[in-house]
Amino acid sequence: MSRRSFLVATPALLASLRVSRAQDSWPPVFEAGRSQFTVVRPRAAMPPLRLQDLHGKDVVVTAKPGRIALVNFWATWCAACRLDLPVLASLSESQRDHLDVIAVCTDTKDLRKITAFLGGLAAKNLACYVDVYGAAAQASTEMFPIVGMPITYLVGTSGHVEGYIAGAPDWLSPAGARLLQFYREQS
Repeated sequence: MSRRSFLVATPALLASLRVSRAQDSWPPVFEAGRSQFTVVRPRAAMPPLRLQDLHGKDVVVTAKPGRIALVNFWATWCAACRLDLPVLASLSESQRDHLDVIAVCTDTKDLRKITAFLGGLAAKNLACYVDVYGAAAQASTEMFPIVGMPITYLVGTSGHVEGYIAGAPDWLSPAGARLLQFYREQS
């Protein structure tokens, strides 16, 4: 095959790969800086997380059947978290009928420090929790490995962890919307 023939055939080859990928039910590409959404296999059910809300009240956070959830792990020392949390708050507000966003602070149990950090961000209505009992830390070794900060795990409508993305992706972008829609349509 000549180089010219190869170059002419390449677009058709790539298009056929995209079609076969769609037929295999792989999610659309979603990227953030140096990372992209990574599918987790084998899938496992999201464990209940015993946390505390920002008022000091104990809560158990679980996946809700038929809804997708984004479980976000962040820290007060994390610069990218300052970008990520407001986007998640906006997403949570705009998608409240279809999506749960669970933001878990991993680095401190000091509610005043966390509240002060969040007070400087446009994340007023974001459901934030504190890992005072180590539940998220324990789950991170089993279910939610923390390979970067912040990191967000997507839990599908069946309650299984589907994948993750590190960094501060733009969930409000067309690519973010496509990924969320893909998992909304999965059963």
